[in-house]
Amino acid sequence: MAEGAAFESEVERVTHILRDEILDGVREPGSRLVERELATELGVSRIPVRDALKALVAEGLVTPRPRTWAVVREFTPADVADLNEVRSAIEVLTFRLAANRRSRDGLQRLRDVLDEELEASRRGDTAWARRAAADFHEVVTSIAGNDLLFEIDGLLRSRIRWLLVQHEDLDQVSAEHQALYEAIAQRDVARASTLILAHMGNIRYLDDPTWRDDDPLLAGPWSAEPRPAEPRSAEPRPAEPRPAEPRPTEPRPAEPRPAVPRPAEQR
Repeated sequence: MAEGAAFESEVERVTHILRDEILDGVREPGSRLVERELATELGVSRIPVRDALKALVAEGLVTPRPRTWAVVREFTPADVADLNEVRSAIEVLTFRLAANRRSRDGLQRLRDVLDEELEASRRGDTAWARRAAADFHEVVTSIAGNDLLFEIDGLLRSRIRWLLVQHEDLDQVSAEHQALYEAIAQRDVARASTLILAHMGNIRYLDDPTWRDDDPLLAGPWSAEPRPAEPRSAEPRPAEPRPAEPRPTEPRPAEPRPAVPRPAEQR
């Protein structure tokens, strides 16, 4: 996993602690975050706590309340659906780029975090395995070699990370990450695309009520059941009436012009 920096300011330390507690479920959705209580608990003044809460609000993990407190965000089914849709678009591009551009150093970092995930899964350490699984996706983003993609990921990182740690099947997730690692190592872009789409289709993060198995974005050869063709109606479709063609208009005869008398010639 990513190691902490050698030095952290009080704000960074408090933000890091609160973020991990929210993602690990120690602080449950809807629980109160009061500046005075947090300052006492963490042994700091209220100023770094206030700044840390502001940072977590910006990350989308905390909902502000009036005055000096906030609550851990409660993600709604609509929030989960939005995250799944955005993630489905970003992840495919990320894994394709990583498979195409990965370096030896980047591949080693991915191997290290995958080994941590596999080991945590084997010993049943749920919290550590979930963290490592989320780290796996972050490392893939870092080796994709696209600065703008990395910047976009930074804006959504905490919310996507929250989504990624909601799964229950540690063994399945780690096995699919192993297959994704091998595709990236072999620079197999097509296989990486197929596997990441299957990965997102197999792992239902929470119970997204808007998820459709027949979504064309996620359709592919991994689908277990083909989408049945819509039955064709037995009744013949009535022919649409053809518009009447306009009848040609007959030219009107020119009306005779009255004769104008010629003036008499002078002698």
